Amino acid sequence: MKFKNILYENNDGIALVTMNRPEALNAFNKETLGELSEIIDFAEQDASVKVLIFTGQGKSFIAGADIAEMSKLEVLEGRDVALKGQAVFFKVENIGKPTIAAINGFALGGGCEFAMSCDIRIASEFAKFGQPEVSLGIIPGWGGTQRLPRLIGKGLAKYYIYTGEIFNAEEAYRIGLVEKIVKADELMTTAQTIAKTIMSKAPVAVKMAKGSINNGLSMDLKSGVAYEAEAYATSFGCADRMEGTAAFMEKRKANFAGK
Repeated sequence: MKFKNILYENNDGIALVTMNRPEALNAFNKETLGELSEIIDFAEQDASVKVLIFTGQGKSFIAGADIAEMSKLEVLEGRDVALKGQAVFFKVENIGKPTIAAINGFALGGGCEFAMSCDIRIASEFAKFGQPEVSLGIIPGWGGTQRLPRLIGKGLAKYYIYTGEIFNAEEAYRIGLVEKIVKADELMTTAQTIAKTIMSKAPVAVKMAKGSINNGLSMDLKSGVAYEAEAYATSFGCADRMEGTAAFMEKRKANFAGK
């Protein structure tokens, strides 16, 4: 697949999606959002894709939305942009395959919001994070006011959104925004190692676990664990469950078929 603003390649089941607008620090414009939406749809349908890794070209992951483009928007146009970005990020969040954000540099505004829609976030030691929208007289509009407090807590989310403060990878790790910090030259290797580890597990079980986590977080605890029980029971009808338990009993490596 070839796009103007995004590079896409499938390496043995790992789809590497690289934001490729380095001259704009990989900022999202409408065209890039449209391309990302197409890629998610394609990867969802491509059975050969098992895990997706997102990163950025150059020194930036994604430095937010394209401010030059946004500066021309009126009220209703701003609403449309917010809804479009939210819809694309929901696609990322809910794709039935694991997603990893390999954050190589600036993840600001919409870039931070995009990273939060991924399942796992790995940061380079040089990564920078923030929701600086209030400095422009606006607020986060692509899920930042909702996903950030769910990840780091309401108080810290309010602090970072109200102040617009930019913070480093160590702080992102301390507050729970990222799962790992690695040296810059180890970022992609680490992301790929994690992807391969996930790929060694039962694909249907991973997909069901993702659905249980994502859906359960929007429910009260009792409803969430009831949802989990149904997903758990369904997994017992899968061929992968029979293969996994047989492999354990026979002390061998499981050969999962994704069924």
